[in-house]
Amino acid sequence: MEQAVTVGLDGSVESFAAARWAAGEALRHHRTLCLLHAWPMLSATAVGAPSEADQNYWSERLVHDARSELHEHYPELDLTEALVAEDATTALLEAAARSWMLVLGSRGLGPAESFFLGDIAMDVVGRAERPVTLVRAGTSAEPSSAPNGGRVVVGLSLHGPCDGLLDFAFDAAAVRGVPLHAVHGRSLPVAAYAPWGVDPAVCDEIRAAALKELGDVLRPWHEKFPGVRMVHSVRLESPARALVEAAPGTDLLVIGRRGHRPALAPRLGNVGHAAAHHAACPLAIVPHD
Repeated sequence: MEQAVTVGLDGSVESFAAARWAAGEALRHHRTLCLLHAWPMLSATAVGAPSEADQNYWSERLVHDARSELHEHYPELDLTEALVAEDATTALLEAAARSWMLVLGSRGLGPAESFFLGDIAMDVVGRAERPVTLVRAGTSAEPSSAPNGGRVVVGLSLHGPCDGLLDFAFDAAAVRGVPLHAVHGRSLPVAAYAPWGVDPAVCDEIRAAALKELGDVLRPWHEKFPGVRMVHSVRLESPARALVEAAPGTDLLVIGRRGHRPALAPRLGNVGHAAAHHAACPLAIVPHD
């Protein structure tokens, strides 16, 4: 059985934006879209019970409204529904484990919202076994028409293997028919600084070495996806800043998350946190070894 795209619905405008984006993604990949809503108080209410006595009424209404809207705009989309009597984090993690991708709504970018992204979303992103995409309110399911749009951006650390990340990113670019831009950010070492500023010769040497390393990593994937036009660049600044600056107008930003991290290390690194809080485009976070 094929793995579905699952979207978590909580009634917010962000979750409905996520549902619309997920619908476009499911169609591009010829997959079923599952509309998931979790609430611990869901129960097996008797059929025909009046709405004021049916504690499932608003949950069912929420999913029904989302399904009706999506069916109107995407009549060819295969849709399923799941009402789960569990807390949201548990239900979403279980759904992610059996899905091809989990899609969640993400809050806006105001000072408070950009800091408090949402405990549930961040917990799920840091623990999910499969890719999770965060979508802002107002995000379109269609390719971007912005000057820097029409591309997928993937951030690469070049520390260890990243096959799962690159497979996801190249596939995302291929199904959209857009270029893939691979970005590597590298902070300058102390040796790059001189009393008068940054030593350009040292910077050129660091950039050239990183570009070669990046090209070596990407070469076999470009051969596997020959139809994807590829651009790669090295930015001599923090990886977090490099990705956030590459995000505006992008159709999809893809970053990786190591599936096996030290026990006391955060589940999502500083690059992931920066992108999740400050990148306005859809953000896919892909766990990999």
